[in-house]
Amino acid sequence: MSVLEQRFLGNAMSTNHEFVRRAAILPGDPAGIGYEITAQALADPTTRLSLERADFVTVIYADADIFERCMAKFSPNLRVIRIDDVCDAVSKSWIYLLDCKGHITHFEPGVMSAACAKVAHEAICRAVEDAKLGLVHGICTGPIHKGAMRLAGIRDIGHTEMLANGFGVANPTTLFLTKELRIFFYTRHLSLKQAIDALDTQKLVDFAIRVDSQMHQLGFAKPHIALAALNPHASDGGQFGDEEDRILLPAARLAREHGVDLTDPIGADSVFAQAATGRYDAVISLYHDQGHIAAKTYDFDRTISATLGLPILRTSVDHGTAFDIAWTGKAQFLSMMTALQALARYA
Repeated sequence: MSVLEQRFLGNAMSTNHEFVRRAAILPGDPAGIGYEITAQALADPTTRLSLERADFVTVIYADADIFERCMAKFSPNLRVIRIDDVCDAVSKSWIYLLDCKGHITHFEPGVMSAACAKVAHEAICRAVEDAKLGLVHGICTGPIHKGAMRLAGIRDIGHTEMLANGFGVANPTTLFLTKELRIFFYTRHLSLKQAIDALDTQKLVDFAIRVDSQMHQLGFAKPHIALAALNPHASDGGQFGDEEDRILLPAARLAREHGVDLTDPIGADSVFAQAATGRYDAVISLYHDQGHIAAKTYDFDRTISATLGLPILRTSVDHGTAFDIAWTGKAQFLSMMTALQALARYA
């Protein structure tokens, strides 16, 4: 029997022969704020309770020595059990710490480091492999540093790209969650000109169908989805551009013909506020800042992201490593708490 077969069998037969459902928590770059906010969020009783109610066994993928140093400083009451294999994590009553050593002999909080980036990357790779074996069923990520990833020579410098390539998924979907406001992004990391050039009727229809399917997977029986307009006042009949008439309106009509409850384009100055009050279950944002500004202005600390279209759900904080305040105790952990609770709610 191979090692992989032994691990899979061990998962299936653990804890009175019951299936074990695990959440992989990846704090991110040790030199940033990810370790401290993860320790603080997991020390919060409401976060622990939400994970337990979702039947999750909690497993932290991190450099164990550094994480325990961080716990001693920021969450001295948090208790973890060190393990070397995720199959050893079997009880919801405990938090497990899976050691992802990166051979760090010395590191400085707040300083970009290739060694720290490699630790974060190792944690991601191990969590993906465990998920592909059916041993992990949800992932929550802390912040990594793209510059540190480049310094370490790692090809994929963002979580989404690493997860997509690890799972063999061509085009995962990004969802922003801010309280009850849900925003899907048609494009993200493009310049404004590139995002406008990327508008295409059939691609928008395909995206709307995918969003509708993923909203059903999140538990919405009949999701009502709004389409944000590109131009002011949805162009007012062509007075401020023609993208609505040429691209967005035809896309909305075609999407409805495919059974998607999608609105005609609605001015971006109002559609997000309307969705936040419950008029729509989700909004399709056409470009990065259109949705980011709306979500983060609504509630910056509680804005998190989720990656859909992978074999398992991934949630994440939507802030960076904050090297300038790392390991000082100044970082807020509300975003990590929210990301963990969202994983428990939607996974």
